[in-house]
Amino acid sequence: MAAVSQVGVVGAGAAGLGVAIFLADAGIEVEILEKTDAPSTWGSGITLQGNALRVLRQLGLWERISEHGYAFNELGLRAPDPNGTVLAIVDDALMGGEDLPATLGMNRPELASIMRERAREAGVKISYGKSVESIHDDGTRVQVHTADGDKHDYDLLIGADGIHSTVRRALGIETEPESTGMGIWRAFVPRPPEVVRTDLTYGGTCYIAGYCPTGEEHMYAYLVEQAQDRHDVHDAGVMADLAANYGGPWTEIRKYLQNGAQVNYTRFTTHLVEGNWHRGRTVIIGDAAHSCPPTIAQGAAMALEDAAVLAELLINSETLDERLWEQFHDRRLERAGAVVNASAQLGQWLFDGNKDADVPGLLATLAARLVVPA
Repeated sequence: MAAVSQVGVVGAGAAGLGVAIFLADAGIEVEILEKTDAPSTWGSGITLQGNALRVLRQLGLWERISEHGYAFNELGLRAPDPNGTVLAIVDDALMGGEDLPATLGMNRPELASIMRERAREAGVKISYGKSVESIHDDGTRVQVHTADGDKHDYDLLIGADGIHSTVRRALGIETEPESTGMGIWRAFVPRPPEVVRTDLTYGGTCYIAGYCPTGEEHMYAYLVEQAQDRHDVHDAGVMADLAANYGGPWTEIRKYLQNGAQVNYTRFTTHLVEGNWHRGRTVIIGDAAHSCPPTIAQGAAMALEDAAVLAELLINSETLDERLWEQFHDRRLERAGAVVNASAQLGQWLFDGNKDADVPGLLATLAARLVVPA
């Protein structure tokens, strides 16, 4: 018998949907409380590395996402020159094992839609317009009060509500995301035929210029610059101007930007909740517990791994006790921390212009660790 029978999950992102599916498949009653009024249909792309694909396959989603994404096993490096000269094409690490691609790019809203459909098939209830106002834990149950006046009662509450987690703050955990000094422009545009993998350009007008194919017809492109106050800036022309000095596929990407492609801008942040991620019968996972700049594209993978490990322990344990929480934190805190630290370190090296940094060594060390399942 599982340690819990009724679970509430706050947040319908990758971590929340992932843990909900695992638990519901095991016969546990699960409700997701999502603060938005409806599923989001906007977003650029997402890069899923092998260890993320491994968890998605465990969720029974590999065939569905492989049909809608774009898989590749190489990484390209280009020069910040007018031709976008290819400097190197290297084999990417197969962190999900030899039978999965190194990387799969796909449209972020499409991934979310596929996961929501799978959750409904598993019997998960998704309740929209549910903004958490307070949490009360009496030692045996957790009561959640939402802004619409409803009360929800569970054996366990899982906060998977992102970097600005309401659940994290309600638990009294004071850790908050901090800016790394970088900001990123993202655009979702048609895919030039030349784009068959992620290519990265370090230097030039931005710290990083990159792109990832997300399907036969589309891709997302991104530019990382020094963080600026661009809260009200949604003008693709600004991104087009930044891209002007990059060549290769960027020449065509820039045309789409000049023609008004939809773009967004966010700042890089990082945080890691040290010590326990739980308080009583409430626990945080995913971006609520840790976040990092997407310099090594491991954010979604860490969220999905959190979901898989927590669900495994809850399903295979008879009681929700300290031994379960010790096992969870032993398997997640150091591993997630290594990703957060490596992501932040790579960003800092770029920020500082450190040309002697051992980037290949950093990435190889991390890949050797992540190829081992969480």
